[in-house]
Amino acid sequence: MSAALVTILLCIGYLVFTIDKKQENFPVPVVLLLLGIGLSFVPYFNDVEVTETLIYDVFLPGLLFVSAYQFSTAALRKNASVIGLLSTVGLVLTIALVGLVIYWVGGWFFSISLAGALVIAAILAPTDPASVVSILKKSAPDKSIADIVDGESMINDGTSIVLFTVLSGLYLETASIDVLPILGEFIYVSAGGVSVGLTVGWLLSKAVHITHHRDYQVMLSIVLAYGAFQLAESFGFSGVLATVSAGIMLSWEFSHANKEDHYRESLSGFWGIVEPSLLSLLFLLIGIEATEYLEWNNWILAILILFVSIAIRFLVVGSTFKLLAGRKHEEIWKKSLLISWSGIRGSMSVFLLLQLGVMAEGDAANELISLSFSVVILSLIIQSLGIHPLSKLLESK
Repeated sequence: MSAALVTILLCIGYLVFTIDKKQENFPVPVVLLLLGIGLSFVPYFNDVEVTETLIYDVFLPGLLFVSAYQFSTAALRKNASVIGLLSTVGLVLTIALVGLVIYWVGGWFFSISLAGALVIAAILAPTDPASVVSILKKSAPDKSIADIVDGESMINDGTSIVLFTVLSGLYLETASIDVLPILGEFIYVSAGGVSVGLTVGWLLSKAVHITHHRDYQVMLSIVLAYGAFQLAESFGFSGVLATVSAGIMLSWEFSHANKEDHYRESLSGFWGIVEPSLLSLLFLLIGIEATEYLEWNNWILAILILFVSIAIRFLVVGSTFKLLAGRKHEEIWKKSLLISWSGIRGSMSVFLLLQLGVMAEGDAANELISLSFSVVILSLIIQSLGIHPLSKLLESK
């Protein structure tokens, strides 16, 4: 991409963020997405190419670090059991159930294998709360909902990549089902990523104290966000979990520092600019890229899959709360419904479907990619726009 193109996209992002002051009725990412789709019909943007490498290596580390660094360690401790179950066992169960439904229902529309259905479910599994967290913090009846949605998203990004790798290997017939090696690979990738992130995060949190110059502290945070990611990936670990762990470790260390406000002020000033800039570029680019994949006739199937996945997620979330807390029925279903609706698909799902396009030869996975992209776009629009009215409705009940 040229510098002129990036500048134009950032200018559009600035205008959208400036107009949307409350971020309630039209969440910024949705507006950016729709504008990006519109821009795809402008000849100047015809040569824009969004690759899986661009999303994974450039956008994700920065956005993940901001979420992790800003995430309250107290909130993480409070909701650790729920976040942990939803982003691991809950994620596996969701993929299995959604995949079975897609296999059964999808067969009415086009030829699809069980492995292909599970790949679509894995692509749709990771959630992206960028569209809704700020809304949830303002309007959700239970303020812990935003923490659970945000925390689950950070962890399940890493989990979903591992599961997608296994399932796509089965679909493309480059791997076979062997439980123990798969489990071992999952533990290796996950534990390694977390270990690298915690170690690098702790080391750099100490290095911050060497200098009190704010510019150098910001430089270290950039090294931490992208360095932990690349270091973990070089060892075959999860870069996503490494960056998330590093951000949480840095936040935890700062909370125990004598000059916490001093450190946070310098970093927040920088990353507070980087985050909306990355979001602007990412969702505009996704919108521009979307039209290439949305030549899909079975929109009815995409809508069915979207609402089935929300329903299954509702059952999984509700069961998790019932298992852990045994709360009153009414309290469980309200909280579970809002968390389920907030499970919006976004940047990680786009990365996974682009990755599938690279892995598959020829047109082998075109139908799966088009269907997945359709569901992602519908999720971003329908769920993002519905989150504020739904939270207000549940609050009044």
